[in-house]
Amino acid sequence: MGAWWVPPTLRGYRAAWLGADALAGLTLVAVALPGQMATARLANLPAIAGLYAFVAGSLVYALLGTSRHLSVGADSTIAPLLATGVASVAAAGTSGYGAVMAFTAVLVGGLLVAVGLCRLGWISEFLSTPVITGVLAGIAVEIIVRQIPVILGVSGGGATTIDRIRQVAGQISHINGWSVGIAIGVLAIIAATQRISRRLPGTLLALVLSIVAVNAFGLASRHGVAIVGAIHGGLPQVRLPSVSWAQLRRLPALVLTVAFVCIAQTAATVRGSSAGAPAASDVNRDLIGIGAGGVAAGLIGVCPVDASPPNTAIATASGTRSQLANTIAAVVVLAVVLAATAPLADLPQAMLAAMLVFIATKLFRAGELRAILRFDRIEFALAAVTLVAVAVVGIEQGIALALVLSLADRTRRSARPRDAILGRAPGTDHWIPADIGLPAEQVAGVLVYLVYAPLWYGNAEYLRSRIGHLVDAAPGPVHAVVLDAAGVSDIDYTGLQALRDLATELGQRGVTIGIARTSHLVHHDLKHGTILKQLGPDHLFPSVDQAVKALQHGGRRLLDRAARREWHGLGAGYLPVPAVASRDCERDPARRRRVPAPRPSTPSSAPLLCASDRIPFSSRIGLSTLPWST
Repeated sequence: MGAWWVPPTLRGYRAAWLGADALAGLTLVAVALPGQMATARLANLPAIAGLYAFVAGSLVYALLGTSRHLSVGADSTIAPLLATGVASVAAAGTSGYGAVMAFTAVLVGGLLVAVGLCRLGWISEFLSTPVITGVLAGIAVEIIVRQIPVILGVSGGGATTIDRIRQVAGQISHINGWSVGIAIGVLAIIAATQRISRRLPGTLLALVLSIVAVNAFGLASRHGVAIVGAIHGGLPQVRLPSVSWAQLRRLPALVLTVAFVCIAQTAATVRGSSAGAPAASDVNRDLIGIGAGGVAAGLIGVCPVDASPPNTAIATASGTRSQLANTIAAVVVLAVVLAATAPLADLPQAMLAAMLVFIATKLFRAGELRAILRFDRIEFALAAVTLVAVAVVGIEQGIALALVLSLADRTRRSARPRDAILGRAPGTDHWIPADIGLPAEQVAGVLVYLVYAPLWYGNAEYLRSRIGHLVDAAPGPVHAVVLDAAGVSDIDYTGLQALRDLATELGQRGVTIGIARTSHLVHHDLKHGTILKQLGPDHLFPSVDQAVKALQHGGRRLLDRAARREWHGLGAGYLPVPAVASRDCERDPARRRRVPAPRPSTPSSAPLLCASDRIPFSSRIGLSTLPWST
């Protein structure tokens, strides 16, 4: 199946995969049926809305998406955000609330399609892993707090997390023990089946048993257990939802936030479900598929859809081979919506709340938080601040703060980068950081400095003063500074200006500057920034050791006399390449000649070089990767 009209994940499909896809689809139904209903309730929508969203998202993504495993539908990550944002525009439970929710789905879906078409999926990388971990943990806290009143069988209330906790605390005397028992039983069943195998339909079993318990013991009529109630199935109407201009003006922030979360979660879910990281084009195509599914969901009057990490993990573990598994699951759910909604009327709300709590425990990645703490306390602090902001202040505000913190942390690291003074490993020409615990010898009068960052306006002045301070603090007089540029990826105009000022200041003190191991990009920046004219072309070196040897006595020689002859013999602006002779040289031995290596070597050990083998100095790629540039 290679025709253009065949969905991407069905191209090359084999008949032998059909059994695996059918089994995976039925397994997914067992999880999605209660899960999507619970997610819809989390978004303050009727339970049936989650099933419609799952059908729309799954079928459209199956046609357009590229991931064979990705499951799409109503998602518990964005549901609390939608509930809060839409409720600020229209009161929950009203027809206006549903219309605003559906219009939000159309806007979010359209934005995701635009992002995919413009190949902007890379913006998902602007949230670091610690911050994403904090966001998810904060959302988990928000979900649990929202579900506590349902589990306890009380009315709850409150607009914020703190208010909701206070309201529940004041209603402790009205707890419904049957609701609590149902929730505990559901959690126990789901946890037990998950422990045995993730493929076991624990959620479906819990759903069936809870409905049986309600009917057998009259829990709704006799003991006041809240149930879902009548579910009106059938096919939804397709139409563009109507909202007022005043409502529309209040939606952009919510739409942007939900879309950003969808982009980040889609990229992370696709990476997690595939053997390796996907190509950027795949992520963009997946965003188009999810966005189109969101538009379809909005047109039938339900909530935005997103990639579902739990459902995707279950589909992957069940042996999914293509999107046919999700298509089968969507068709079965649609059949339930059309013909089998009556039994779901007795579904206790405590069951759905317990399932959401279980999902929340998966979002709260305590092990990841501990790993971040062990690695870096500052990054853990970012995760913790994000967690608290999302849980206490609000999801939308917390995500905005998370984005700012991520960029601020990266800017801080680049503006005050790590650096090192280098020393030569005894008996070698290798230069290593002097503070890593290995023997390293300093050359009198020469300071070798390495910085691990681009030279840009955010750190230019800092690095200029930093190098000046190191020269002043050196144990003896310094007459040469070697800047190891192996860690410098680029230089902007402000950085070049700071480098020129540094060269002038040090030159007035009798200190010469040499630059070693520049990439071809940095060399281009130095050349066009006139810094080479100021320093002199003979102050640019292919290796640290050559720079030190040339500058340690205050001289300006690059190599020994024999090497310099070879340098000019190859043509101005070219470097000798000590590599194995090219195939032309192998075929024509007469074209071979010996070129001495930059460091002292005997004639017999000098590498063979064809007279035509040369690399332009301005276009070489990373001299640090060559064997003689240590």
